[in-house]
Amino acid sequence: MSQSERKLHLNAFLYGTGHHEASWRLPAAEPEKNTDFRHVRTIAETAERGLLDSLFLADGYEGRSNRLEPFTLLSALAAATKRIGLIATVGTTYNEPFHVARKFASLDHISKGRAGWNIVTGAGPAARNFSRDEHPEHDERYRTAEEFVEVVKRLWDSWEDDAVVNDKARGVHIDEKKVHDIDFKGERYKVKGPLNIARPPQGNPVLVQAGSSETGKAFAARYAELIFTAQQTLGEAQAFYIDVKSRLSAYGRATDELKILPGISPILAETEAEAREIEDELFSLIDLEGAVRRLSQRLDIDLSAFGLDEPLSVEAVRGTEHVNGNKSRHQLILDLIRNERLTPRQLVKRLGGARGHFTFTGTPLQLADVIEHWFRNGGADGFNVMPQVYPGGLDIFVDRVVPELQNRGLFRTEYEGATLRENLGLARPANKYYPSVETAGQEEVGA
Repeated sequence: MSQSERKLHLNAFLYGTGHHEASWRLPAAEPEKNTDFRHVRTIAETAERGLLDSLFLADGYEGRSNRLEPFTLLSALAAATKRIGLIATVGTTYNEPFHVARKFASLDHISKGRAGWNIVTGAGPAARNFSRDEHPEHDERYRTAEEFVEVVKRLWDSWEDDAVVNDKARGVHIDEKKVHDIDFKGERYKVKGPLNIARPPQGNPVLVQAGSSETGKAFAARYAELIFTAQQTLGEAQAFYIDVKSRLSAYGRATDELKILPGISPILAETEAEAREIEDELFSLIDLEGAVRRLSQRLDIDLSAFGLDEPLSVEAVRGTEHVNGNKSRHQLILDLIRNERLTPRQLVKRLGGARGHFTFTGTPLQLADVIEHWFRNGGADGFNVMPQVYPGGLDIFVDRVVPELQNRGLFRTEYEGATLRENLGLARPANKYYPSVETAGQEEVGA
């Protein structure tokens, strides 16, 4: 595909009242609606009206986030939408492959082929919520994840595509010869199979990944079809893009079989001055003392020992090699401290907007310029859109930024297909173990 034929891919990252940590304190904010399905449905309808590829729900197993459980919410949204993809985060450390395979197959059937799985190993200390004493080490979690994903994919393929017959005359509902045990025996999992639901409409729901550590990038090159990543500059985004795409050939994959979407977290208004006013108001509402305390815990250093306006030094902060959580995000913070000599106040402000993702404050036209520049210069296949304020931030993005991108020939004017794979330009994978007559001999995409 030529550069002129490429089209952007856009995902909306759903996140309560917005990705700015103080968004819930704005006078117009309604944080009580975070668990109100009607409110979330309206946001989803806005994203679909803007022809965005997908909606994404992050998830974790600890803390006090007051978020709805992804499968429950996305199943309801599947009935309220028609074309937009539905991506849920599910961790591999505190789940079982059979459960995850069944849930995503069900979501894919309910949505008629719009499900995506954001695969995480779990960055937070959730062990004690699952009868365990310690959170497994980073590399161990990824080794577990590799085997976990292999089991899930085999379970999805345990049904041949034409196994469901529904032949009333012969009295045959399911052709038993086309439903297979997988008899998986690995280091961590023993799973007999088969799955108890037919192969998903997409073959496999779209596999998504968000880790940017060395282990995470290797995992993504092997399995992922979509990557959400945090990059602060175009140069960093270009380096990440080249790095990950160059790894695909080792797994027999082409570069267009993986889409890379950096996060972009905008504050938009009709004028730049108005956008700056919103930004200033948001920062004024940050609980600075609490933010410094949380950042101190993350960096393993007492930031209160520094003046709020005294530049930080990375020498005092623990290295990424000592982190057993989100290594890539920790490294991003270290790079900000090292490269920009930020003070604690400045670092809190930078991270408050979107936890380390690229933030932007300005007009819709200015944002369209940035998106086009990154897209045309090898930094992205699209963007994970993370409005700092919901729902208004998504409204202005859909109503003002999307039409500008369409005018420039960068974004679709209608959905290309009915499934998430079709809209992302990803082929439906053949059944790796039991290919049909039509697909026999074809290679599985992303195998």
